[in-house]
Amino acid sequence: LIILMTVMVPCRAAAIQDNTDREIQHLMAYIAGSECRFIRNGKEYDPGAARKHIQKKYEYARSRIKTTEDFIQGVASKSSISGKPYKVRCNDQIMPCADWLGAELQRFRQKAQTGQP
Repeated sequence: LIILMTVMVPCRAAAIQDNTDREIQHLMAYIAGSECRFIRNGKEYDPGAARKHIQKKYEYARSRIKTTEDFIQGVASKSSISGKPYKVRCNDQIMPCADWLGAELQRFRQKAQTGQP
């Protein structure tokens, strides 16, 4: 039993990390492919600039990110310097980036559970 546990725990941890990486990469692609404008510290940015900024923050904080929710809350939803939340302008609606990404994460997970592409 001890040997089995020794083998299974690292395998499960690796599977969880693979899934987290897959979800974060999906969210990065979602940001880059959106038609929304990103509002960071009062200034608007296009999706490409937003993705580049968030990718840079993620690379810096990666060792502290254990879950996709950690990524959203700790990297992709607020300024590390000012503490101000990031916002997203989609059409004429402005919403917190954390809510926008959280909703996409839920859609992505639901698709994965049902086996949809």
